[in-house]
Amino acid sequence: MSRADELAQAKQARNVGVVLAATMVVWVVGQWVGGWLGLPARYVFLLDLAALAAFVWALIVTFRIWRRRRDASK
Repeated sequence: MSRADELAQAKQARNVGVVLAATMVVWVVGQWVGGWLGLPARYVFLLDLAALAAFVWALIVTFRIWRRRRDASK
């Protein structure tokens, strides 16, 4: 694996970490604000679905990184 490929994978891994951390913060704060403002449950569920989509994206990207590293070591 070339140095450029390693740097690209490191950048993707950093992006996954940032997305996971930001998703958790936005989700927790959104839940708190939704309860504080008394928003209907459908808006809170919308936030839950957005967080779930971000987690699925992060899982897919992480799997792709893992698979590339595994294939490169062969």
